Amino acid sequence: MSIRTGEISLAASEKKVLREEIQLACFKVGPELYALDIMKIKEIIRPQKLTSVPKAPSFIEGVINLRGAVIPVADMRKRFDQPISEENRKNRIVICSLSGKIIGLLVDEVTEVKRYSRQEIAPAPQFIQGPQADYFLGVARRGDDLVLLIDLEKVLSTNEKIELQKLTHE
Repeated sequence: MSIRTGEISLAASEKKVLREEIQLACFKVGPELYALDIMKIKEIIRPQKLTSVPKAPSFIEGVINLRGAVIPVADMRKRFDQPISEENRKNRIVICSLSGKIIGLLVDEVTEVKRYSRQEIAPAPQFIQGPQADYFLGVARRGDDLVLLIDLEKVLSTNEKIELQKLTHE
């Protein structure tokens, strides 16, 4: 009986450790490192042929057909006001769930998936101001670099989410 109790308490402590850790998919947009909670990510794919959509928000590159689903693709360089560069072989589309809808995020490169403890993530810097300030949940260290943790729900405004719904006819 005591062995089982020990096993249960060990399992409970392991679950507590898992809740205190977060797995982040790290990626580059321009020279900067960003990250998303992997629980928001459905998959990561190579860029596909985009179909442009008239009157879409300026940062929407177009839509792709992924296994029968029409998915809008947001260029994160445009969203973060980074200079636009030529496509390269490392570009990826991160397919995410956003407010119950699926969206693709075009990034320059996915670098790694890494575990961070909640203590390793600091609040977003206070000096970030303007509309982009709400995009970030916090900052984590990766060696000498800092990784900005993106709040996916705030990357798009309510009006932009409505526009995306129109693009996918949902």
